[in-house]
Amino acid sequence: TLAPGFGPHLGLPQRADDLLDVGSPFDYPANGLIYCASRLPRPTDPRWADLAIEELAALVEAAGGRTLALFTSYKAMDRAVDALRERLPFPLLAQGEQPKQALVERFSRDPETCLFATMSFWQGIDVPGASLSLVTIDRLPFPRPDDPLLQARREHVGDGAFLAIDVPRASTLLAQGVGRLIRTSTDRGAVAVLDPRLATARYGPKIVATLPRMRRTRDRAEVEAFLRELRGAGSAAA
Repeated sequence: TLAPGFGPHLGLPQRADDLLDVGSPFDYPANGLIYCASRLPRPTDPRWADLAIEELAALVEAAGGRTLALFTSYKAMDRAVDALRERLPFPLLAQGEQPKQALVERFSRDPETCLFATMSFWQGIDVPGASLSLVTIDRLPFPRPDDPLLQARREHVGDGAFLAIDVPRASTLLAQGVGRLIRTSTDRGAVAVLDPRLATARYGPKIVATLPRMRRTRDRAEVEAFLRELRGAGSAAA
């Protein structure tokens, strides 16, 4: 999840160093699909929250549960839990209801369970196998504007601070969240980003370039069909 050019962010001088990218042992194009809900309004639109929950519900239904839903705030997570816990026909676990390890163990153990969580679950979660077929991310994880360290960095950079500071930070966090999906060479699944800016904003290609090279789509029908295919394969294997 370290992007090229990260040296200056650590205070290292810019030099003509060679960069070696050894790639990944995982076949991302064959085993993974990234979907961006580009038809949704931007998260600043008052309609976005309810429409994103509807999008999430449809995707979880297609996946048959088996979903790690990641949120950038507790408020967004709680809203989704309240809206979907009684609506979805699958067990729904939420961060804060049990210790983190207990939630992960139950999610890993019980097929068709969903786990809704915030930023502390974007890293260090390892759930290989069919228990996790779908990772959803509610919005691009841009840092808080009032973070004092990042504020100082923005002031130091001046013009262009958003592209130099905020976009790389969001790219790294998003890549870490996406990385919860494919954990072994046999894992298959989809990532759904419910923030249309990934596909429509001018900085979107910079963020996409940091993600694993999975197939990409803006067509919800395509990702739903892929998730149903995985669900059927999992049922047949069981």
